[in-house]
Amino acid sequence: MNSPLSAYSSSRDNNFNLIRFVAAALVLYSHSFAIALGSADAEPLSKTIGMTWGMIAVDVFFVASGFLVTSSYFSRRNLLIFVWARIMRIYPALVVAVLFCVSIVGLSYTNLSVWEYLSTAQTFKFFIKNSMLFFGLEYDLPGVFAGNPWKYAVNGSLWTLPYEVRMYAMLTIILFSIDWIQNRLGGNYSTKYVLLIVAILAITANIANHFYTYTSVPFIHLFTMFFIGASCYAWREHIYLSLRAFLFLFILVLIASFNPKVFFVLYVVSIPYLTLFIAYVPAGRIRSFNKIGDYSYGMYIYAFPVQQSIAATIPGISVGVMIGTSFTVALLLSVLSWHLIEKRCLKFKNSQAFMDRFTKFRD
Repeated sequence: MNSPLSAYSSSRDNNFNLIRFVAAALVLYSHSFAIALGSADAEPLSKTIGMTWGMIAVDVFFVASGFLVTSSYFSRRNLLIFVWARIMRIYPALVVAVLFCVSIVGLSYTNLSVWEYLSTAQTFKFFIKNSMLFFGLEYDLPGVFAGNPWKYAVNGSLWTLPYEVRMYAMLTIILFSIDWIQNRLGGNYSTKYVLLIVAILAITANIANHFYTYTSVPFIHLFTMFFIGASCYAWREHIYLSLRAFLFLFILVLIASFNPKVFFVLYVVSIPYLTLFIAYVPAGRIRSFNKIGDYSYGMYIYAFPVQQSIAATIPGISVGVMIGTSFTVALLLSVLSWHLIEKRCLKFKNSQAFMDRFTKFRD
């Protein structure tokens, strides 16, 4: 099979739901080591390639997000509708999850009295900042999880969401600016070349930072993943999904895992192709996962507070028991989040529903 990515990208029949769910489960898996044992270095994979399964999962999230959000922009061509769709996808479920952390988790596990807990400014700061994402995050609630192996942090998984919102904003500015310049000033400013240049510069900066500063800069790395995904959508007619290419890159990355420096370079340029191949090419029974629902976001935003709650309830819990127990509870919460909140809110992200409500509000 050797077909252009454009032959697949217009269809909603794909494996993105499954990919994101597996990625969210891998984040839960990686966090289980840190939360149960109190050390972020306890995850076995980090000792071999310098990355955890959770870090790889986050990269997959950003590649998929860059690709799909760019697709969403081009399919709508309406800035207001595009922004509204992004708000409906992120914020309703997020606000409920943050409220869950403040009320149920916080009140259950704080070592303060109810009045002290509710009257502390940190409690309100946690809710407001984590519900907005624009002014950073608050990870701690007063007196909560003070005795856990991984102390205080209530929902560490939220750290990626401000970055994702920033990527949305930067992509929107780039695409809207190109459209505006073409409409007002004329000329042919090709979007795909602009996104390609951005992606190449990002890859260069990411690799240079990795080799010359030896420090992790999440913004540079996540920016790279997101805009490679965006560039892949723009160049979808020129990217061919081939089983041979997939196997070649996969085997190459596996071999390179014995050398962390070589691995990082090959990983950065290969993970987008590997992700998109898995998203579109495997078919058959695997697609039946789409009938179940999209539980990945709920799994992602609930897993960490669930794991911290389990660690506080069962001191000395093993990593294996933590993985099994937290996955079960987080899955239940993610199912509820999808059916009661996310699925219902997504019905209002289409242009007609939003325009009707916007017109009524304006009038």
